[in-house]
Amino acid sequence: MIEARGIARQAPATEEHLLKPTDFRLAAGERVAVTGSSGSGKSVLLRTLALLDPLDDGQILWRGKPVVSAEIPQYRRHVCYIAQRPAMLDGTVEDNLRYPFTLKAYQGLQYNRDTALQLARKAGRDDRFLSKPASDLSGGEAQVTALIRVLQLDPDALLLDEPTASLDPGSAADIEALVTAWFHGDPKASRAYVWVSHDHLQAERMSTHQLTMRAGALSGIPA
Repeated sequence: MIEARGIARQAPATEEHLLKPTDFRLAAGERVAVTGSSGSGKSVLLRTLALLDPLDDGQILWRGKPVVSAEIPQYRRHVCYIAQRPAMLDGTVEDNLRYPFTLKAYQGLQYNRDTALQLARKAGRDDRFLSKPASDLSGGEAQVTALIRVLQLDPDALLLDEPTASLDPGSAADIEALVTAWFHGDPKASRAYVWVSHDHLQAERMSTHQLTMRAGALSGIPA
């Protein structure tokens, strides 16, 4: 699905390598965890794979074809990045869920309230959750909202950047359950994800293959 060939990132001011030349592949059906200390380059790797930050070297391919600049919005329809601290818009949870459908990249798709409710229930939330003001959401509820906002768009791959790092154990379990339900939800779909975590137990629980980042370099460790 995703193939990175020699991708690299440097700090603009110092030219320090934030991400050393890296090869990476994510195939359909794979669940990959990336662990490493703070500042090791885990988030840089994910943002680079999502093409949120410019490449200093290398290229990213989607299903065997290089992703050129004009195709990045389409690529992001298939490959979605989930930040550790998601941004919420003013209004209700449902207002936040409707927002992506106003964007040009998602023309042709329509918001489906039943789909949103089903995803909310999988995260342990009842139907009243969609009416809750976004300003009243806890950190866990905001992350659940952000994840539903992405999953309703039916992506092929998720890039999850420590999505439970600042959450209590109950909220973290809700996020894990929602991602697991998405991954196994459609036997006909080709889905995969990369989960960045500082928690080695979570990495083992949520993946079939583990990698580690050290000083901007990615390497494999036994799964």
